[in-house]
Amino acid sequence: MHPADEHAGRRIADLRKINSMTQVALADATSFSASLIAQVETGKKPASAAFVAACARALHVDIGVISGQPYQAELRADHLEQLIDPIREGLDWYDIGPADPQVRPRATAVLAAVADDMCAKVRAGHLRAVAELLPSVMEEATAAAYSEGTSEAWGVLGTVYRNAYDVSTKLGYQDLAAISLDRMDWAGQRASDPVLSALRQYMRALVHLRSGKYQMGGRLIEAGQRILEQAPDSTERTAMSGQLHLGSSVIAARAGDRDTAIGHLDHAHLAASRTGEVPKLRWVSFGPTNVAAHRVAALAELRDYNDAVETAHGMRIPADWPSSRTGRHLVEVANAELWTGRNDAAFKTLLKARKVAPQQTRYDFTVRETVAALVRAQRSTPDTLSNLAQWVGI
Repeated sequence: MHPADEHAGRRIADLRKINSMTQVALADATSFSASLIAQVETGKKPASAAFVAACARALHVDIGVISGQPYQAELRADHLEQLIDPIREGLDWYDIGPADPQVRPRATAVLAAVADDMCAKVRAGHLRAVAELLPSVMEEATAAAYSEGTSEAWGVLGTVYRNAYDVSTKLGYQDLAAISLDRMDWAGQRASDPVLSALRQYMRALVHLRSGKYQMGGRLIEAGQRILEQAPDSTERTAMSGQLHLGSSVIAARAGDRDTAIGHLDHAHLAASRTGEVPKLRWVSFGPTNVAAHRVAALAELRDYNDAVETAHGMRIPADWPSSRTGRHLVEVANAELWTGRNDAAFKTLLKARKVAPQQTRYDFTVRETVAALVRAQRSTPDTLSNLAQWVGI
């Protein structure tokens, strides 16, 4: 079997047959047509994240069974796999105090700077560097939170847990990401920080978005908006509310609710017009650029791929926009370009994503599906495309 033939659609076909399910029956259990299911199963169309989530629920399997994540062979080749277990162990220290009573943590202000630097590294796409630091910093921040018991110390620990979530998500360990969010909530409650708690609800909603639980995701973001009401009126509060609206827009779009999705985008646009660019909103970038990027994502989720591409081509991404966010946006644009038959453009856009955020791009499910579809669409595979395919593990 050619490596490009091992894709999500093929796994869906195998699982469907194991369950004695026809393509029509699978279509009835999802929001996708039997025609599209047939095209995805045969590799003529790439599987979107929404498609995978819907099929996983209908076939009663975890999303990872269909997506193939985490990609163990590539993780081993990059020496990243060995860094996961220490992170998992570090997340288990939360309710028993520091792992080593002899740990003497640095001052909270110093640990806060370390946690912020880790967030900056994630945004720059340096996942390995953060994964290497996480266990020791988690241990130290846990010790500091227990020994000092201040809101600041607990807030630092919450930020460290947030870094664990980011690394886990980007490397495909969704179970570890969910645990990280639980720990983030635990620390955030002790920090009495409504903005941190609202951010956690936003990130938690994204987990449900990936699993196709759109109603739950929407409720979580609504809860985040209510939590934000406890925060004093400020640019940070307005920006976080706008970011929550952006999350709601993508959730509504993936659920096929166009009016609600556009409504949330309009709310976010209004918030961004008041705040301008806020590059470090708890290490989430909010502002006009992120609103435009989410509009592209929402249009793609609504399967308005031409409008998504045209909107993306009209954007100007600032040079100082985070590499991780730029990389993810480029991946979404490349996928939309593929769906509109712009194969050469999709390939070039993926090369840009690889250059901007290589580690993140290599482990992205959408990248694999897009590259595999490009390979299958070529009568002969150019060396440049072949090199990209090999790099992502196809």
